[in-house]
Amino acid sequence: MKKIMLLGSGELGKEFTIAVKRLGHYVIAVDSYNNAPAQQMADEREVINMLDGSELDRIVAKHKPDLIVPEIEAIRTERFYEYEKQGIQVVPSARAANFTMNRKAIRDLAAKELGLRTAKYAYATTIQEFTKAIEEIGIPCVVKPLMSSSGKGQSVLKAKEQMEQVWSYAMTGTRGDLKEVIVEEFIPFISEITLLTVTQKISPNGKSKGPTLFCAPIGHRQERGDYQESWQPHPLREKDLQEAKAMAAKVTEALTGAGIWGVEFFLTEKGVYFSELSPRPHDTGMVTLAGTQNFSQFELHARAVLGLPIPEILLEKAGASAVILASRDGENPNYKGMEEALQTPNSDLRVFGKPSTRPFRRMGVALTHDVAGSNISTLVEKAKSIAAKISVS
Repeated sequence: MKKIMLLGSGELGKEFTIAVKRLGHYVIAVDSYNNAPAQQMADEREVINMLDGSELDRIVAKHKPDLIVPEIEAIRTERFYEYEKQGIQVVPSARAANFTMNRKAIRDLAAKELGLRTAKYAYATTIQEFTKAIEEIGIPCVVKPLMSSSGKGQSVLKAKEQMEQVWSYAMTGTRGDLKEVIVEEFIPFISEITLLTVTQKISPNGKSKGPTLFCAPIGHRQERGDYQESWQPHPLREKDLQEAKAMAAKVTEALTGAGIWGVEFFLTEKGVYFSELSPRPHDTGMVTLAGTQNFSQFELHARAVLGLPIPEILLEKAGASAVILASRDGENPNYKGMEEALQTPNSDLRVFGKPSTRPFRRMGVALTHDVAGSNISTLVEKAKSIAAKISVS
């Protein structure tokens, strides 16, 4: 039995906790508030400010975990290097966590060191630098905090008159103490895709590892920088799929470590552009809970980080997911409409169990599936109709 410390205990951490508990392991779920979704499934819980390095050190020394699994960005990830020296496995690795928790590090690695195709970009820490970056990149452009999650602080600047508003929004959406933004060229894309990529542990003899594996591409739609619907598979030209796989393999190999990665791309007429990368299960990958694959993304992550075999990843069905959102601030939410929603054939729900609500907070997800080869647009509309039957009060 392994002792696993989960840093960040939201809905993705909850499903990962269920997956590793089914394999017989022990989980300490950590978050900044009590009764977070994964804490409801875990063996123990801790409530700390994960940006406080001394607090992180304290709970690591207290629990002595075998593995540390980060689920969010706002963590003192530089402490991970010391934990690895202590013999603790950091997922995927201390290097990966430090690079990917900061958009600057991962973008520079992808574009400058690995030569992947990306949008043009520039950084800014002041309004003056922000103005200069916009002049360099041009309008329209995309503005994101270097450290954030679930699209917070992200927006598209469409006119000069929006500059101060967009800058202020990015600053309020940043997580942690890193007050810097990335300004990106706006890419006229056909769609956005997530390529879930699985890297596997080095074998005991240290000479080989399991092959890098890929799930079928997942398409998604965003609002306010956060995903609203996702679907699998997303149709892709073979040339674009192979290019995306090559890019994903290159960047994950450079970051090192075992686990599942959500590698995001823009799909354009010219091919695929690398966008972002998360070293953990991805929110758009919740569609795999609809049974689209022989293993969900959470089961794949569990096997990969524990060093268990993954013989193959098979696409078995077509599926779609749609988010269930809160509309106002509140505590102890109630959910209405479940009976009606679940009367829909091939429907399912996941209610995350978050103890409080706020406008647009993701509280659950509606899922549906059909046989492989089904019409994806129809499935997406079906998922949206299931989600629409649920109200959060």
